[in-house]
Amino acid sequence: MDRNSAGISGQYTRSNSDYNQPNDHAASSRRGRYRHTTVRQWDPPPRTAPRRNEFYQSSTAYSSQYLLRRSVNPAQDFNALTQQEIMDGLVSKSHRFGHRYDGRDHGLYASSIKKYTSTAKRPLNRAEQSQLMRVLQNFTATRSWNWRSLTTTLHSFTSAGVFTPHKPLDERVKITQTALLSTLLDAIIFKCNQKPEASYVGAQEIANLLWAMAKLVDSGQERTPGLNAAVAALLPHVNAQKDQFIPQHIANLLWAMAKLVDNGQEQTPEFNGAVAALLSHVNAQKANFKPLGIANLLWAMAKLVDNGQKRTLRLNEAVAALLSRVNAHKDRFNAQGITNLLWAMAKLVDNGQQRTPGLNEAMAALLPHVNAQKDQFNAQGVTNLLWAMAKLVDNGQEQTPELNKAVVALLPHMNSQKAHFKPQEITNLLWAMAKLVDNGQERTPGLKEAVAALLPHVNAKKNQFIPQHIANLLWAMAKLVDNGQKQTPELNEAVAALLPHVNAQKANFNPQEIASLLWAMAKLVDNGQEQTPELNEAVAALLPHVSAQKANFTPQGIANLLWAMAKLVDNGQKRTPGLNEAVASLLPDVNAQKSNFNPQEIANLLWATAKLVDNGQERTPQLKEAVAVLLPQVNPEKANFKPQEIANLLWAMAKLLDNGEDRIPELKKAVAALLPHVNAQKDNFKPQGIANLLWAMAKLVDSGQERTPEFNEAVAALLRHVNTQKANFKPQEIANLLWATAKLGEFVELNVVTSMFESLVYRISENSQLSHQDILMSLWGVMVCCARLSLNSNNNHWLEKHMDDLFTRLENTLPDNPDNNEEKQYVIAMAASWLGRSCPFVPHYQTIMSKPQSDFRDQLQSCFPSLQIEEEKSLNSLPPVDLLLPDHNMVIEIQGPFHYVGGDFKTRNGSTLLKIALLQKAGFEVIEIPVNMLLNQDLMKPYIDQIKTRVDIPPQGHGSVSLKRRWADEAYVTADKGSQPPDHGYLTAEEHSEEQTGKPEKRKKTNSQ
Repeated sequence: MDRNSAGISGQYTRSNSDYNQPNDHAASSRRGRYRHTTVRQWDPPPRTAPRRNEFYQSSTAYSSQYLLRRSVNPAQDFNALTQQEIMDGLVSKSHRFGHRYDGRDHGLYASSIKKYTSTAKRPLNRAEQSQLMRVLQNFTATRSWNWRSLTTTLHSFTSAGVFTPHKPLDERVKITQTALLSTLLDAIIFKCNQKPEASYVGAQEIANLLWAMAKLVDSGQERTPGLNAAVAALLPHVNAQKDQFIPQHIANLLWAMAKLVDNGQEQTPEFNGAVAALLSHVNAQKANFKPLGIANLLWAMAKLVDNGQKRTLRLNEAVAALLSRVNAHKDRFNAQGITNLLWAMAKLVDNGQQRTPGLNEAMAALLPHVNAQKDQFNAQGVTNLLWAMAKLVDNGQEQTPELNKAVVALLPHMNSQKAHFKPQEITNLLWAMAKLVDNGQERTPGLKEAVAALLPHVNAKKNQFIPQHIANLLWAMAKLVDNGQKQTPELNEAVAALLPHVNAQKANFNPQEIASLLWAMAKLVDNGQEQTPELNEAVAALLPHVSAQKANFTPQGIANLLWAMAKLVDNGQKRTPGLNEAVASLLPDVNAQKSNFNPQEIANLLWATAKLVDNGQERTPQLKEAVAVLLPQVNPEKANFKPQEIANLLWAMAKLLDNGEDRIPELKKAVAALLPHVNAQKDNFKPQGIANLLWAMAKLVDSGQERTPEFNEAVAALLRHVNTQKANFKPQEIANLLWATAKLGEFVELNVVTSMFESLVYRISENSQLSHQDILMSLWGVMVCCARLSLNSNNNHWLEKHMDDLFTRLENTLPDNPDNNEEKQYVIAMAASWLGRSCPFVPHYQTIMSKPQSDFRDQLQSCFPSLQIEEEKSLNSLPPVDLLLPDHNMVIEIQGPFHYVGGDFKTRNGSTLLKIALLQKAGFEVIEIPVNMLLNQDLMKPYIDQIKTRVDIPPQGHGSVSLKRRWADEAYVTADKGSQPPDHGYLTAEEHSEEQTGKPEKRKKTNSQ
């Protein structure tokens, strides 16, 4: 609900025209202490001294009796009310009776102005106000006026809009308003400070005066020292008279105090004491509050809490007492009452109010009336209702059929009333729709039309949005786009219209708004928004304020900021000094606030740190500490992570490991804590989550993750969902799936792999917009699948066609200097070897001789001194082999634990399978020796004997021992750890398509290359 939400709405206490109140003989006022200008005052010595309580008699034609008669008729013409003769009569009476004049005729005149506006059902317009001000130049309140006259005058003029500052404001009108208000406030302050026996202020006067002062401020009047002093002077009387207030007074007073606070009133001890005094009577009088009073009270309490009022037991009891009355009065609430109630409930829940059965019942009772009264809500009401429902849903309210019907009923009014929405209302509406959609609201035609109707008004009113509006609008548009909203020309224009204002108002954004803005820009860019100069300038303008306000960001703000910066960098944002400083300034706050992050924030922070590191962020001590303090938070919150958060967390931990993070105990525990939840929530993962999770599982295994039963179950659970959702995977996600499945090698059953590739690969081939990275990952995955089929004597020609297509696309997009991209080098070289095509370059491989490899070579050489053995040879531009027996076309691979899934020396991974298949396709016999079989000569002997058999050398002293497996069918083959190029996620390969043949001379020639 915005700051202009109505509170009393015409339910003011009206002054009767026939009241008789004892005259007040307080001293008259000369010049008010808080006046800003001079207004003529008459305070001569009285001609006569009437007895106490005697009515004054006026000899003028326009006596108080005449005014009394005229004020009875509410339909009188406004021109008649602004005749100079009327004011002359008031001035004459005030002049004649001096300090004995109690101001009653002035009060009656003010009442007549209010009655005119009540009949017209609107406040004074600018022209009427200007006309009236010519008359009111001599309308002066003095300290001699009694409470009733002061209250009636201030309340009536405020209600009628006499003090409303219309824009543009005429200087003459402003001077008259200021002077008149100053004399009224001066008299009120004077009377408040008198001893009770000298001047008694009643409960009704206190309620009406505070309501009027709140209304003044809310209508735009400046909070002058005089007005502040008048409020302060009245507050002690609230406590003193607390037992005299009827329900209507309590409702009006709390509404007024909420409005004052909402407009900057300091919550002093006196103010808090007055609130506490009133709250104690809400519960006791709950049965006597009328529907509008209930609505205004709940609105007031919500507004007070929203502005920092402590949620005391007394306040909670008052809220509960009022909520219990909502159902009983549900048929009597008008449109404004329904709006105030739902807004109040939403705001209370947003500030920590427990969603009790009473609150749920009250909401359920009101929602059907939104639909029934849909035609009665004005633009502000529509805004506040949609905001309230969005906020309630965001705080856990179930989207019941009644709530959905209420939303659907209101949406058409956004189109029909689009011209009447103020900037704040446009902001709140777009925020509400974005939040509803983000929480599962169906994007109905009505919602799409409502968004489309509002977007042009963002551009039209761009100069009227304050910083909060700009932040919320950009957040809303980013969230709508993230949930499927098309980036229409209207939306792009709205974004473009707002971005320059980010730079212009950069110094006025608070921490929450800075976080929302950077998050929104990152999300828009992530969904295809062009990084225009205006967007880059907006980002650059905000980054210095991140560092400057680092101490003021909440845990959510820290999480959103680091997420945003990681996402911007991931989408091409330059890592400027400003961005680096912003990241560095936030990281220590992760440690400082570690216990305050909720599950979503923990997931976003770990994802952000992983993504920043993946994009070149230095792993500083601060970053390592941030990761270290977050990981222990995963286990306690494991049951509270949503599917997307589980996927992001496992992806982040896998990416951190892939970029050099140590496998510390906290990381192992975090992974172990999450794995059971993958299986438990398997039906809730979206395609992106499935792809990221399988990628993460493959990476974790590649980094030494133990294959626990939970790990095995998680992988199996995810694989079952790939084919069922095959139509929903994006190209990048398909590339990740192909890579991950290939990386897991023999861990995934061959029939599962084949089924997945059959359903996914064709979509890669048909997509012409694949990135280089996606092509690289897909080509590698296809090669591994071909390798598995080849090693199992299965047909793989259908896959080789896709391999050839991907190879051509990758080859055609090679950079001028491919030496700078090792990943592409290795994949293209392997694909060229498989397809029998020439490699456009000679890849550079690092060679490392391992000790087991050297020991076995020495043992083999000692057994066969004449045997020619070569080490670390690259054959046909393939990764180097450990040992080559060139005279026998035999390759010996010493397989370390990293050649197997989970290091089990049984389940070969994709890299291993691909290298073996490529060598076999090139005509080499390959023998794999697991490194754990080289621990002693007894374990080694079967392999030595097998080699003897292959090279036709008779056994020396012992019988030949046959190997249990042959290379072509079951032999363990893996790529040598030392010779394998760095694996950046694209370095596994399977079979090649066409068999490459050639004479030994040709192979030797290739080897010499």
